[in-house]
Amino acid sequence: MNHLPEPARIIQLPDGTHAYAEHLPAPYAGPQVVHQHIHQAAPDRTVQRIALGSGVGAGAVAAGVYFGPLLIGALTAIAANIAMLAFLALVLGWGVHTVVKSVGSPEASAAVKNVRKSSRRRRG
Repeated sequence: MNHLPEPARIIQLPDGTHAYAEHLPAPYAGPQVVHQHIHQAAPDRTVQRIALGSGVGAGAVAAGVYFGPLLIGALTAIAANIAMLAFLALVLGWGVHTVVKSVGSPEASAAVKNVRKSSRRRRG
């Protein structure tokens, strides 16, 4: 009969009720010693590990895993848009300069020469 589980231990409490002995609170055995090992985590996982260790839960971990790369992607897209707009402004400025220079009359070129001469006189 060794293959059968032990019968449940039932005890009688001081107030006369019965209870299972396995569900009683354990007697105080002194302070517990907790050994905690802290390791350096990779930069992209540090937030998730801190969140898990502090009991914040799966929501913080999911936010870090999901919104971290999403934020990097959004910032990259914004930077690419700004670079494209700067390039477009450069091309349009060059085009306007070229058109104005080619359409300008001889009087306009003479005026430009006069302004250059006068500015040189002031400097020197």
